[in-house]
Amino acid sequence: MKIMSIVISLEPADEYLKKKSLLSFGINNIKIHLKNENELHKLQIAGRKIDDYGIYNVALIGKYWNLENCWAFWQGYRSPKNIKTIKWPQLLESEYIELNNRVRIIDWVRDIINLSSNELGPEKLSEKTINLLNTITLQKIKCNIIKGKDLLKKKYIGIYAVGCASNRDPIFLTLDYNPHNSVDAPVFACLVGKAITFDSGGYSLKSSSSMKSMKADMGGAAILVGALALAITRGFKERVKIFLCIADNMISGNAYKLGDIIHYRNGKSVEITNTDAEGRLILADGLIDASRENPSIIIDAATLTGAATVAVGNDYHAIFCFNDNLIKDFIKSSNQEYELFWRLPLDSFHRKQLQSNFADLNNVSVQNTAGASTAAAFLSYFVEKYQENWIHIDCSASYCESQSNLWSVGATGIGVRTIANFLINKAK
Repeated sequence: MKIMSIVISLEPADEYLKKKSLLSFGINNIKIHLKNENELHKLQIAGRKIDDYGIYNVALIGKYWNLENCWAFWQGYRSPKNIKTIKWPQLLESEYIELNNRVRIIDWVRDIINLSSNELGPEKLSEKTINLLNTITLQKIKCNIIKGKDLLKKKYIGIYAVGCASNRDPIFLTLDYNPHNSVDAPVFACLVGKAITFDSGGYSLKSSSSMKSMKADMGGAAILVGALALAITRGFKERVKIFLCIADNMISGNAYKLGDIIHYRNGKSVEITNTDAEGRLILADGLIDASRENPSIIIDAATLTGAATVAVGNDYHAIFCFNDNLIKDFIKSSNQEYELFWRLPLDSFHRKQLQSNFADLNNVSVQNTAGASTAAAFLSYFVEKYQENWIHIDCSASYCESQSNLWSVGATGIGVRTIANFLINKAK
């Protein structure tokens, strides 16, 4: 097997090339030309270019390869089929451990989001999630599954309503990471993930162009699972509960319909005027349970709205929070991990834009504006301390429908590192 050597050079490309050329080619090596040794975006672009050239076996050599440079290159170089080999350079032991943990966990996130819906239904997603976390920690993760009609019996009405049209049962999965081994240990954080394993839109049916990537509508859940796993490998030892709301949003004679009213365990009734606004309906069940744990932090993550993607594109995740100090801490973590998040507006008046003539709330804004903000506002009705300890992430950057100069088609894994960092920093 021939291996191409990849070298970082701080010298410009040779004169016969454009002086701003990022790459130059030797017989058995490729040079990546940088102005300084920490240009992470250029390294990611270089990785993407080298993949496009069909070079599938590489070795990173030379003195400028550190942890972040290796990771940036891998983010661009990696693609969904993942038929490549890469030989890492000599790193400090701590850097090598961190790099391998990122590859193991964030590649798991990217792979699972990329799986087709026929390969990944609610039950299979539950199995893969439990298996990942139980292989990351020696402390066995306790889990509880509520499935199918048991959801209705136990009044998890949002998940049941959205998922009952599918021949694959909806699932509410609770995972309890409790390194203290005490049932009385306080829950430090709750993570609530949207895991729609396929979203047709229901009776508010999506077009083919909008539906083709809806296998990835479980991206928020995958990111949260990966974040906890990565935090554990970094030494995180606080109790965390993950609530995953897992379902297909399909059409059948059992499907929920426009005009239906559903009643949640916290007393809120919701009129359905758009069955394609299903993510908020299932997250509501998870947020009710999260609030009852009285944690210091609640984070939910979801590929929730197209409006967020219109606002920030596929390069940023959109975040919403009523607590300015909490959001500052979160952005600090994102900066430390070189991931992009952008705060979008969330105010008390957004909560008033969900009026219904027949229920407490409408599941979409009657004004049909500020779609991402009003979706976040809807969720706030299911968080007891929504002004204090809650962050909502609309995962715009979880999946790319087309290749960019930074990313291949498919999942990115953005957000895993930031959330892991944030949990660790807040626990100090």
